[in-house]
Amino acid sequence: MGKRPAIDGARLAKLASDGRELYGAMPQPLFSGDACLCHCEPVAHAACSAGGDPRHGTPPPTAPAERTPLETRADEVVALINGKADPEQIFSAGFLKAASPAQLAAISAMFIAQLGNAMAVETLNPRGGTRAALVIRFERGTAKGSLAIDPAQENRITGLLFTQLDPVAQEGVTPAKIAADLAALPGTVTAWFAPLDGAAPMVSINPDTPLALGSTFKLYVLAALAEDVKAGRRKWADVVPLTAKSYPSGQLQIWPKGSPVTLHTLASMMIAISDNTATDQLIAALGKARILELMKASGHADPSRRAAILESRVSEDPTLEQVTSAFAGGPAALDIEWYASPADLAKLIGRMRRTADPKAFEIMAINPAASAAILANWRYVGFKGGSEPGVINTTWLLTDKGGRDWVLTAGWNNEGAAVDDVKFVGLAQRILLLPR
Repeated sequence: MGKRPAIDGARLAKLASDGRELYGAMPQPLFSGDACLCHCEPVAHAACSAGGDPRHGTPPPTAPAERTPLETRADEVVALINGKADPEQIFSAGFLKAASPAQLAAISAMFIAQLGNAMAVETLNPRGGTRAALVIRFERGTAKGSLAIDPAQENRITGLLFTQLDPVAQEGVTPAKIAADLAALPGTVTAWFAPLDGAAPMVSINPDTPLALGSTFKLYVLAALAEDVKAGRRKWADVVPLTAKSYPSGQLQIWPKGSPVTLHTLASMMIAISDNTATDQLIAALGKARILELMKASGHADPSRRAAILESRVSEDPTLEQVTSAFAGGPAALDIEWYASPADLAKLIGRMRRTADPKAFEIMAINPAASAAILANWRYVGFKGGSEPGVINTTWLLTDKGGRDWVLTAGWNNEGAAVDDVKFVGLAQRILLLPR
């Protein structure tokens, strides 16, 4: 196996948690405002009949509708994102206490990096009152969320939350252009977008270069379990008592010790919300040797590298504070990460299509990390991603409308600084919208 690496504080926390997670959802930047939004009754508007002649059925002349305070503030959000409005003039004091102008500027920059400049308010429903659903159209997509104002505070914005960013296909965007944008990122980038049948890739960047995966490694755990189920060695309904407790992501770490949980539930939570406790429980149930066996059988170029890490996994349970502090200073302990190249991951996905129980693909589709436009472009979308400071990976299994399987896997490592998750995911999702 080789000599075990020394385990310092950061490594201990990382070995026990496997890092912070990219759940696989669409990026969800947040403008958070007052904890308690003000709920005010909408102002009733009386109908005006002056100027018409009801005896002859003549309608009154129509004047341009006066813009509501909610419409005005929505337009100001567009200007704010583009750097053309002062947040001090738009938001309530409580909002700015929770989200400073500097934070708002940083979030706006993330929006623009992924979707381009904000163009206009596409939807505001209702247009009056104090709260509304909001959709803003950008150059390369839309942002969906909600907006709230308070008439008692000069109709200032007290709540602004964007919950979904949806990129859309763009004319003139080519595989080569997206590949160039990816390759220009600082650090090391890999990508592979190709049919699983061995046809030539549409995008290929460093396909044989192994990078740290974050939680994408959990696909290997899912593959081992799904193979065992298909072979009759296990059942999805098999129940195990909950004994593991791993931070920081997930929910099962707060469940009572000994709770009965099915393998299907553990696998679903491991993939859909990147639950680390579920992952460690599955590794315990399957056995580390089974995971390594699967890695070798899938064609991974260097499974022995992870074997040493599995053997070094510590038994102590660090606190959430220890785990959080281990990652607070930026990239940490990338030498004890799970590593794989795009070629490794493509081989894994191909093996899963041949040997995994079909429910594995239902699990991968719970959280597809795809907008409505992307989902409309494919018959099936399954996903697992992972991220932590300095590391991000996004891996999709896709089936086109003709029934052909594709894989897109993209990774970015930067040992010197945290990576821009939103920008990277946006570039990867643009690949999924390319015509084929």
